[in-house]
Amino acid sequence: MNDVTRQEKHPDFIVVSEDPFNGSAPMAFLVQEFVTPNDTFFARNHGTIPDVDIDTFRLTVEGMVKQPISLSFSELIGRFPKTEVMTTLQCAGNRRQELMTVAPIPNELPWGGGAISNATWAGIRLRDVLIAAGVDRKARHTAFTGLDQVQRLGQTFGFGGSIPLDKALLPETILAYEMNGEPLSNLHGYPLRVIVPGYIGARSVKWVTNITIQMQPSQNYFQQRAYKLFPPEVGPDNVKWEDGIMLGENSLNAVICFPADDEGVPLGQFSVMGYALGDGHHLVERVEVSSDDGKTWSQASFLTENNDLWAWKLWEAQVEITPLTTTIIARATDTAGNSQPQDTQEIWNFKGYANNAWHKVNVTVT
Repeated sequence: MNDVTRQEKHPDFIVVSEDPFNGSAPMAFLVQEFVTPNDTFFARNHGTIPDVDIDTFRLTVEGMVKQPISLSFSELIGRFPKTEVMTTLQCAGNRRQELMTVAPIPNELPWGGGAISNATWAGIRLRDVLIAAGVDRKARHTAFTGLDQVQRLGQTFGFGGSIPLDKALLPETILAYEMNGEPLSNLHGYPLRVIVPGYIGARSVKWVTNITIQMQPSQNYFQQRAYKLFPPEVGPDNVKWEDGIMLGENSLNAVICFPADDEGVPLGQFSVMGYALGDGHHLVERVEVSSDDGKTWSQASFLTENNDLWAWKLWEAQVEITPLTTTIIARATDTAGNSQPQDTQEIWNFKGYANNAWHKVNVTVT
């Protein structure tokens, strides 16, 4: 881990792995501010954190385009108008620890519920760049490759992934060079990164240097192998990688940030706080919290009135703590009536992805 990288982060930032550098803020920090400060924004990396020379940096657009282009950073920001989007980024492995209690998930980071953060991103619309290159109407996918160096299966390559071309052409999908009003740091993708609102964080490729328009999804390891979803009966010994579902859009989720798991709570009325995130298509309509194993539920109040499809909602609920209380549970419903699955066993998978079961924290009555 680079000392400069660690110094970017708050002293209480929890490092989950040193090399590559991964970590998140304590859970209680997440509900303190609607926009996550840069020094507590979670970090997810699979390889090196490149030190990019801005004077030699180029973004290339190629593949199924009429005119391949190669632009310097100054050409990019001078040629295309600036835009902003607020979106929450979440690692696909957020809440993996809970799945690990169902059955082992080796060789994956043991994320709690903190691999998520919300920011305002500024940059240029990806569609503007693609229109400048002239996209072939037959194309279906937009693939990205970053400047970091990752080693998998005996090979070294840049982290990559792809999104459907339809999503790439929507105005919310951007090439960002600012995060919360500041230039991107090295850790978060300087000088340029993709931001794909509503999708798992892995599709928002950092240090992006190449965009390829093509018929098929990216052939990069992290599109074809890593970020795929399998049913509970599939494991590393019987997996057929081509059968997995390529992860894209987020799932509806509500998570308790306070109290923390195994924390002591007093008898009587108690305030529970957390975040909720929709699927990118529907707003979170309701969050409910229970302190009696789901027999009764209290509806939470939202702490902000935002109606951003891609940003989280922070919430607070009052529950009654009795001598019999052992857990506190949260669940969300969206404007389409979708709700979360109740049990982690229903959605367990050997990679530990996309856990959006009802969130439970164990508590001790003090």
